[in-house]
Amino acid sequence: MSYALDANILLYASDATSEFHSRAVTFLENCAADDEVLVLAWPTVMAYLRIATHPAVFDHPLEANEALANVENLLRLPQARVLSEGPEFFALYRELADAHAPKGNLVPDAHLACLLRSNGVKTLYTLDRGFRRFDFLRVERPWD
Repeated sequence: MSYALDANILLYASDATSEFHSRAVTFLENCAADDEVLVLAWPTVMAYLRIATHPAVFDHPLEANEALANVENLLRLPQARVLSEGPEFFALYRELADAHAPKGNLVPDAHLACLLRSNGVKTLYTLDRGFRRFDFLRVERPWD
């Protein structure tokens, strides 16, 4: 089995002012202690780096090196895997787009969903309910 994380989990863990901060940190600590394959997609990593360091998003954004170190710590976990697009990706994305017509802010969600599907990852931990539109994904809240 494997599971993926959405960027919002990483962002809550990095934002000490978030109401979800302590729960996100605990969740990531549990992920680190678990043997199950933890999947990170490059779009998730890049979204985290972009948002966590953005001064218009956070009052106290992370320095680039801090955000990079957070990602490196996750990637060093022996059970961590990184997903990227293969040569068939766009055809698969086109199929998903025909079914769901993503546009605007939904494009990155469709990108991640398609990437997970093409790699056989069925579970995504996120607080973003929008992923529920993809019936091939099991969308789970990381705490509740």
